Amino acid sequence: MSYPEPRYFGDDGEMSAQFRPASAPADILFANGGTADYLATGATTNGQFGLYQWNFSGPRSGPDPHFHRTISESFYILSGTVRIFNGAKWVDHEPGDFVHVPEGGVHGFRNESGEPASMLLMFHPGAPREEYFEGLLTIGQLTDEERQAFYARHDNFWIEES
Repeated sequence: MSYPEPRYFGDDGEMSAQFRPASAPADILFANGGTADYLATGATTNGQFGLYQWNFSGPRSGPDPHFHRTISESFYILSGTVRIFNGAKWVDHEPGDFVHVPEGGVHGFRNESGEPASMLLMFHPGAPREEYFEGLLTIGQLTDEERQAFYARHDNFWIEES
């Protein structure tokens, strides 16, 4: 394996780092008290990846089993216990655990502990997941047909647990 082709052709580098302070307010506040923070979006990484911090409150929350056709998804647990579906069963993960799901990999994640939990979510390449996360705030207001179109537009394909 080798390095990819160059994307920057200058001779001196440039000052282009982006900073998001820990004190920044959450980008999304969900009705159940959970939040999402946009650490690095596909738009800010030239489509290379998207990195988000997902903060669960105590109540059970998180998506059921699904897969993506165009993006991989990785999870790094920061605090608490996060249950991740590996395609066959739900497995509890603790701080420091890392899970990578390639394109087509069935997965889901939940906090069922009753306690707060936090994790990093990374998508590769950097699809516009912000639109998906923000759409979740009003998903209950959509018709079944609109909801199916929303999920398809955002590369979310739900499956039945066996």
